[in-house]
Order: sequence, then C-alpha cells, then structure tokens
Amino acid sequence: MTIRRALFSVYDKTGLAAFARELSGLGVELVASSGSAKLLSDERIPVTPLEDLTGFGDLLGHRVVTLHPAVHGGILARRDMPEDMAELRAHEIAPIDLVCVNLYPFERTVGRLDVAWEDAIAQIDIGGPALLRAAAKNHAHVVPVCRPEDYEPVVEEFRMRGEITDATRRRLAARAFQRTAAFDAAVAGWLGRDDSFPEIFVPVFERYLDLPYGENPHQRGAYYAQKGARTHLLARVEQLQGRPLSFNNLGDLSAARLLALELDGPAAVIVKHGNPCGVGLGETPDEAYEKALAGDPVSAYGGVVVLNRPVGAALGKALASQFVEVVFAPGYDEVALAELSTKEKARVLVDGERRAFVTSERDFRRVLGGLLVQDRDADGDPLDAMDVACGDPDQSTWEELLFAWTVAKHVTSNAIVIARGGQTLGIGAGQMSRVDAVRLAIEKASALGHSLEGAVLASDAFFPFGDGPKLALEAGVRAIIQPGGSKRDTEVLNAVREAGATMVLTGRRHFRH
Repeated sequence: MTIRRALFSVYDKTGLAAFARELSGLGVELVASSGSAKLLSDERIPVTPLEDLTGFGDLLGHRVVTLHPAVHGGILARRDMPEDMAELRAHEIAPIDLVCVNLYPFERTVGRLDVAWEDAIAQIDIGGPALLRAAAKNHAHVVPVCRPEDYEPVVEEFRMRGEITDATRRRLAARAFQRTAAFDAAVAGWLGRDDSFPEIFVPVFERYLDLPYGENPHQRGAYYAQKGARTHLLARVEQLQGRPLSFNNLGDLSAARLLALELDGPAAVIVKHGNPCGVGLGETPDEAYEKALAGDPVSAYGGVVVLNRPVGAALGKALASQFVEVVFAPGYDEVALAELSTKEKARVLVDGERRAFVTSERDFRRVLGGLLVQDRDADGDPLDAMDVACGDPDQSTWEELLFAWTVAKHVTSNAIVIARGGQTLGIGAGQMSRVDAVRLAIEKASALGHSLEGAVLASDAFFPFGDGPKLALEAGVRAIIQPGGSKRDTEVLNAVREAGATMVLTGRRHFRH
C-alpha cells in the first residue's frame, strides 16, 4: 500500500516537521489541521490547511475541527470496493492514506492536584481518537501513526519499499487502538474516581521495562507501570550497575519498599522470595543494616536490600562483602560505589523519587479468568483502637510491639515475627498452621544464636489456640501483639497472664497471601 496523501493533527509536535518533510520529499501531499499546519508552514513545508478540504475553520472553540465527511470519508473508504470509490468521486473527496495523530495530555492535566473541572473537560479529546480509530479500522488501506517514535521507521520503510506492508499497518493499528482505549480508560477512571469498585474496571498499564524472563526462565516477562498512577516501583529510579533487573528482583523490591515506607528513622529491609528475612532500625543506616543482616544472615544470602538513608563508605563495604541481588537507597557516596563496583553483577539502584506513594490505591491479584481487587492494606492501625488485654507495657515495649506488628503485616500468612531492640530475630512465614509459624520463628532465632529473653512477638491474625503463645512464652517472649477475636481468646489470655507477660489486641488482622 503506497502513500499519496497524509493528514496531520497532533498535539505533541515533537519530530513532526522532520517527518512531514521526509514524506513531502517522497511525493506525499500533506494536509494538516490548524496548529500542525502552522508549524509546517513556518518550516516552509508545503501543506494544505484542513479547512480547504472541509470548507470550515475550527468550530466551537476548537471542539470541532476534523469531524467532517471530507476527512473521515477519505480515511474510511475501502479502496478495493468500487462503490466506496464512486461515492468519494461523487462528493469530490480525495482518499487519505496516512493519518498522524497524537492525543491531548489528559492524564498529565488531571494529575495536577489543583486542576479545575473545566480544564480537565477541555482535555477530553474527541476528534483525535475518532481519526485514529478510523485509520486503524481501515488499516488495510491507511497507515495510522500515533507516536513520534514511529515516524522514522515508517519513513524508512516507505523509502525502501515504496509502500507500507500489511504487517506494519496491522501493528500500527493495534498500537492506535491501544492508545485510544487507554485514553478512554483514563477519562472514565477520572470521571468515576469516587467509585472504588465500578461495574466495569479498566486499569491501563504501559510497558516500562522488558525483563530477561518471568518468574522462571521458561516464562517470558515484562514490567508494566500503571498509567495515571502518581508514582510506581521504578519511577525516577536509576540503575548504576549490575545485571538487568529480573521479574523476581522487582517482586522483592516492591515488597521491601512497601515495608520500608512504614518505618521511621534509619531502616534496612532485606527481602527474599517476597518475604522480609531481616529488618533493622538504628541510629544510622549502618547500624540498621547490621541489625537486619544479623537477624537472619543465612536467608539474606542473595536478597534484595532496601535502605531509606544514603549509603556511606563503611556501609558500602559491608554490602559489598555479601552476596546481594539488589541494593536500593536514596544515594551513595563515591567510596561506597567503588566498593560496590567490585561486585559487578549486583544491581545498584538509586532512588530519586520524592513523591509520596498513594496509599489509597487498590491492589490487584490475577485469578483464574478474573481479577481480585481490594483496597491496599496500607493505613497504620490506630493506637486508640488497640486494647491492652494484660500487662502494663512501657514506651519501649510499645515501640517494640509496633515494630514487630508492622513487619508482620508484610509477611506471608500465617505470619509470626519475633523482635527485640529494633531488630527481627525470627520470622515464621507462610505456614498453614499458626503454631507451626511460631515454632519456625523460634527455631530460626535459636539456630542463629538469638536469645529470645524479653523479646516481643507479633501475629498477623488471631491465635486459634493457646499452644502458639505458650511456646513463645516458654522461649522467653514477654509481650505479644495480635488482633484477637478467637473463640478461645480467654484461653490465650490466661496463658499470657499466667506467664506475667503483656498482650495487646489490635482488633485488626493483616492476612497476606
């Protein structure tokens, strides 16, 4: 399919002049709407103003520009159907073989916190999507171009072959429908933003990063960022060194970042296979990392490390002495980078994002033939809703309990976290019974030489029996935090009270699967 006539109507004029000049040089007649026509005319590129075809200038404050039979008839006519071509001739409409359109920046506009309603409505593009959809529908005869990145490949193919192949037109048509669908979804999402669970749910994700493979080498994978989100996992993140990020790296990085966001002061989080294996708080990031690593150095091997403070020389050396898959921090000094560079494969990421994550966004989980959607479990639990069932925790004990409780929220259920001194000592994750999760946390702590005397324990959901708390109390735990709500709460409470320990009931569970 050759190109004799092209129509331009673009908002983003990046690369437009060069694209149009190349097409004109190849003998293509150019037609353009007002803004695009002015740019081409200013660049001394031959162009016919669209109003010469339609007999109308822009109407209704630019709301009606390209919506005209002389435009859409020229795009939608099927060249292989004599009836269509006869109608074009009868109405003196010339075919249009290439349509170059990009859409209004609606998402950017509504992303402003102070956007006025009328400004947002003005950015709902009508003519642009109509042009792209028409060209894409008739891609057997028309080339739809919707982004500047496609300008050069289209020109090159046309120059080399004298036509645009079916495969290229089909690919461009798919891209055009993707763009118009994403635009409509953004508008629908904004207009219906007060409805958390709409009848039709149309989130849009854009490919951000190709990955070497998926969860396993035989699976393909890519990372997609949600369009319209205030920020995302890799927004303003720069990779300074190391191998390409993998599917599993990103899953662990997300888990670690979400936990780190809930911790105050210098903190270090080490995640392996989606679960924290070591979490530490300290006066300095060095101390925080030392605690996190010591919490479970065996499981930390090959983990993802997230720090919320810049990395200095000593910490850089400590990180370089371990096998770490990913290091993520808001900055590194030169000595730290030099130390880390000795581990060429380690992925070192610097966090340049300063925008806050929106805690009200929803979580999605793919299930067979569908999608589970829920509010993100991101809000902190209100202290005034917690009940001290027994004991009299002092300020220090409260801080320890809340630290363990925060970590437990990010551990796969059934989840048990034992901690002391701003450090996790034993984590029991993903067990089918809660008593086994307690046993696992105790066994891991003991195997690593951690004394549990005076430690605290957090459970992500209630204890159905008193066996789990009894095991923990016998091991030295002196304070427990859990939701409560079991039919045997009295049995659990009596066990804790008899041991002279403290128990806090939060009234809220934090399952994670």
